[in-house]
Amino acid sequence: MPTFFVEADGGSRGNPGPAGYGAAVIDAATGETLAETAEYIGVATNNVAEYKGLIAGLRAAHAIAPDATIRVRMDSKLVVEQMSGRWKIKHPDMKPLAAEARDAFPPSAVTYQWIPREKNKHADRLANEAMDAGRRGEQWEPSTSAVGGAGRPAQEDEARVVGDAAAGAAKARAALAGGKPASAPAAVVDSGTAVTTAAPSVGWGSSADLGAPTTFVLLRHGETALTPEKRFSGSGGSDPELSAAGLRQAEAVAAALAARGTIQEIVSSPLRRCRQTAAAVADRLGLDVRVEKGLRETDFGAWEGLTFAEVQERHPDDLASWLSSTKAAPTGGGESFATVARRVTAARDRLLAGSSGRTVLLVTHVTPVKTLVRLALGAPPESLFRMELSAASLSAVAYYADGNASVRLLNDTAHLRA
Repeated sequence: MPTFFVEADGGSRGNPGPAGYGAAVIDAATGETLAETAEYIGVATNNVAEYKGLIAGLRAAHAIAPDATIRVRMDSKLVVEQMSGRWKIKHPDMKPLAAEARDAFPPSAVTYQWIPREKNKHADRLANEAMDAGRRGEQWEPSTSAVGGAGRPAQEDEARVVGDAAAGAAKARAALAGGKPASAPAAVVDSGTAVTTAAPSVGWGSSADLGAPTTFVLLRHGETALTPEKRFSGSGGSDPELSAAGLRQAEAVAAALAARGTIQEIVSSPLRRCRQTAAAVADRLGLDVRVEKGLRETDFGAWEGLTFAEVQERHPDDLASWLSSTKAAPTGGGESFATVARRVTAARDRLLAGSSGRTVLLVTHVTPVKTLVRLALGAPPESLFRMELSAASLSAVAYYADGNASVRLLNDTAHLRA
């Protein structure tokens, strides 16, 4: 049974600010570095980045030898003491991360040791490499590391569905390319032997001759009576119809899309407000509307119809958990954002497989639109809370045959001001 050191670190340039983590798996007997992993995670705090580094390091170790004994070494007193059970975890952002770390490797096989920062230079360097790459708009690459070939582990977190920009778009976009599906980047172990294939190239380095992309024009439905009151309105509530204002918005966006003349297909969420919005566009364009159940809004459980303030008053602990983790579900059996991300990803792949090279209008809701944009950008799950999406707004994402994606428009409401 081998013994590994997992050295992990994370940092944030601003706290919160642009953040990244790094981790290394080291053979305790020989001192050989078996795997390295690093990632830019967007805007986060130091503590979140440090926990992310721990999780990634434990997962990389598990990929090499699930029966190993792990000795974690970190310069974060907070993480070491909390994971050792000596300090209580009070902050809601830390609780789900600590749970992820415990799930990443059997806790009975893991011990934690605090080390001074100067003895954690390996992981610190990896974290800074990841942040530098993120600043350049790039992903961290193993070749930038002093240990050639050591890469990042496959993402196992159900909340972090692999983004189009980071890892292609699974089987559907592989069908567009006529080849095998691109796999997510994975840990590189045993002196640089990759366990999965590399991600497609991103940006200007990609092939220039990819043919016409498949473009999803993303239309959020028009207002209902609940919209201006900012009430939770998902797929588990009353299924409200468009208000008078919402009907006017639907006609306005229909006129704008008719003037552009680029929409070739229309697909709608099954909920009434989307079907009404889609019908207004379809009448203008002379197209039929297909219904895709995967495009429905999140089921907000017991929060349906309530304002944020009302939920905060009635279910404060559940709301705090929901805001701190995309795995947390609303009170009363609603859907977590992680669950919605999987559903939307599956719907996206189905639609891409059947609409190669076409421009498709998807009439849907806040969460599905934000999720599609997040995946296209390869952004972390918490980015869902950092996007504004108005009623009857238009966004657009183009998907290319090599698995890359490009966000071309976000929250355009010019047609509503005409």
